[in-house]
Amino acid sequence: MFPLSLSARRPDDRRVDTIELGEVSVTRVAHVAHYALPSSRFFPGTDRSLWDAQRSWLAPEHWDAVSDGVRVVLQSWVLRSAGRTVLIDTGLPAAPARPGAPSGGRLPEALAAAGIDPASVDVVVCTHLHADHIGGNTRVDGDGERVPMFPRARYLFSRPDIEFFDPRTGGEGPGDLANDFDQSVAPVLRSGQATVWDGSYRIDENLRLDLAPGHTPGLAMLSLASGTDRAVFVGDLLHSPVQVLEPGVSSCFCHDPAEAARTRRRVLERAADQRALVVPAHFGGPGAVEVGRDGARFTIRRWAGFSDPAPLGSS
Repeated sequence: MFPLSLSARRPDDRRVDTIELGEVSVTRVAHVAHYALPSSRFFPGTDRSLWDAQRSWLAPEHWDAVSDGVRVVLQSWVLRSAGRTVLIDTGLPAAPARPGAPSGGRLPEALAAAGIDPASVDVVVCTHLHADHIGGNTRVDGDGERVPMFPRARYLFSRPDIEFFDPRTGGEGPGDLANDFDQSVAPVLRSGQATVWDGSYRIDENLRLDLAPGHTPGLAMLSLASGTDRAVFVGDLLHSPVQVLEPGVSSCFCHDPAEAARTRRRVLERAADQRALVVPAHFGGPGAVEVGRDGARFTIRRWAGFSDPAPLGSS
């Protein structure tokens, strides 16, 4: 089981760690770490007592007990599988797509620190179409046009998210996100480098995508199965390890909180039964966790071996 072989790609840069899961290597590429919203705003319906009860291990990697801020890390995951390089999520855009929109993405610098050339990326998986997961999809070329950041890559988008967020097809997604779509998704669709999938999608013999709806209608979960090792890259199905203990708690960013909670429980049940490593998009600290069962409840069995990206600046 994981981590079978933990090694720092750059010992002088704690932002880059790699573990081996069967025949697949998994590299954490962190861009930005910061304390986001207060816990009660981030997770409506919760109160301070939930966090205080877990203070001994939540603080400071996942929660600031003084400010009550929930800590998130904006990061990508790079998988090397079956001779190809697969990038999961591309973070925030470098510049805002609309006034007041989040920005400050550092994907090119983060990939360079990991020794990854954009031209070497074969597949880009967008777990969903929120700005902090698609902002590095494109760049501005010499003619001032938006083009794919990864010139050789096949970008994978789920059909439910495309239909929900695309303003030109009458999507029901929030109108203020239309600029994010136009900047980070539409140029990829125009380029011919996109594959729009539904239901499930097999990337290779080790990697498969499935829908995990709730946070967005088409949230994509990537399952890894290689040798005896298992992992699930769940995007924003979880924002904090508190949700392992309380899977009914959804974030304020979930478009359908009730469905997100149902999906979360289903995925955690499967992960616990398979002893799969759960890899969310935004966990700080060790970054990923193996969950177990205690009757009807879930427990944290052990953490992965990634180092905390503490040296990163805030957005």
